Amino acid sequence: MRIESIRLKNFRAFKDVLLKDLPGFSVFVGANGTGKTTLFSVFGFLRDAMTTNVTSALGRLGGSRGFQEVRSRGTEGPIEIELKFRAELGRNRKSLITYKVVVDEIDGRPVVDQEVLQYRRGSSGRPWKFLDFRRGQGEAVTNELNNVTVERDLVREPQSLKGPDLLAIKGLAQFEKFPAAVALGDLVENWHLSDFHINRARPEQEVGYAEHLSREGDNLALVIEYLQKQQPKVLERILHRLSQRVPGITSVRSKVTEEGRVLLQFRDGAFEDPFLARYVSDGTIKMLAYLVLLHDPRPHPLLCVEEPENQLYPSLLTDLAEEFREYSTRGGQVFVSTHSPDFLNAAELGEVFWLVKKGGYTSVIRATEDTQLARYVDDGDKLGYLWKQGLFAGADPR
Repeated sequence: MRIESIRLKNFRAFKDVLLKDLPGFSVFVGANGTGKTTLFSVFGFLRDAMTTNVTSALGRLGGSRGFQEVRSRGTEGPIEIELKFRAELGRNRKSLITYKVVVDEIDGRPVVDQEVLQYRRGSSGRPWKFLDFRRGQGEAVTNELNNVTVERDLVREPQSLKGPDLLAIKGLAQFEKFPAAVALGDLVENWHLSDFHINRARPEQEVGYAEHLSREGDNLALVIEYLQKQQPKVLERILHRLSQRVPGITSVRSKVTEEGRVLLQFRDGAFEDPFLARYVSDGTIKMLAYLVLLHDPRPHPLLCVEEPENQLYPSLLTDLAEEFREYSTRGGQVFVSTHSPDFLNAAELGEVFWLVKKGGYTSVIRATEDTQLARYVDDGDKLGYLWKQGLFAGADPR
């Protein structure tokens, strides 16, 4: 599964923005306040809306003012989100699926003014709508899995939702007979935002169970324990990668104390006794956490990472960028926001976007669109150095 484009209208700083031809690994740079975190919050908003409803999702994102706070300031139209993503829908056939949701406010209450899911069944022609809802009323195609070749043969079943602020995709994503909805549901429900904090990952943890690293990494010891018991080959691969990037570290093990706490023990090949996580460098802990995240036996379809450079030695950033890129080749997709020229030096021209804010709204520029920048890169210059020199127009590196 791969997101190919994102269009946002009236979503906070993004009055009207289209990001297209998104690669598997995308790097976003820009000054503070330009909307890098807001871009990631689009997926959090969709997940909250699917879990509950649009009203609650707006409240979580915009506080008590909800819709008015999330809608771009100074605008009157609805909020629009459109995703185009490619997914396999049976018979080894990958389709480009478009999902669009339009949220408006009527009499002071948010409503889903439009929700459409569509894709082509063949290689040409206009897309067919397999889901089309407005304000809680609509239709869903019930023979989507059948070998239908003519649009008029689609069976459309009228449906009514319990409220006008509910997403129809919320229910349809639970049924296999709606494969495009299932694919979208998997993307939205299983995307992951990583905002790792060293001080949350270092302390001992209460005994528990965790298969996947949390947003802030506070369950790192529990995930290591799970891998140690259930996925030893995965843990072995992680530790091999760690030893390549942090010389001296030969093993990492979890240990349950008599008090019911789980702690991490690190071993340096030069010493016989292991030492605890509290004595390990910030960079070692963070690199371990990212390797655990990136080698998850069940990878996230979309991984968003905020400022991975914090607490990492600059020389490790090239290795980390390569790990992100490799993750994307295994089927996941990675969006990274950064303020580090060293990290940006490891990115390729087609992977980089920068955000510029003018007149209160943000625009997004792809590095490949700047012909002068492309020439510099062709001549051997690194993107991080070019950014630091102010050659990303409107994107202050400070």
